[in-house]
Amino acid sequence: MTNITLKVEGMSCNHCVNAVEGAIKNAGASGKVDLASKSVAIEFDENKVSLEKIKEAIEDQGYDVV
Repeated sequence: MTNITLKVEGMSCNHCVNAVEGAIKNAGASGKVDLASKSVAIEFDENKVSLEKIKEAIEDQGYDVV
């Protein structure tokens, strides 16, 4: 399993947290948002899902991965 933390701009509330965590789950990974630091800790299996797919899923929800 691979663990990575990404900075995500545009999150401001619990709805944002749910949207980002849901997008990560739908992409085939698991993630936990830290709203205070505007980051998300992600755990995924590189053999099953790519980091690019996870980033795209977050961005499709309207947030910017920086």
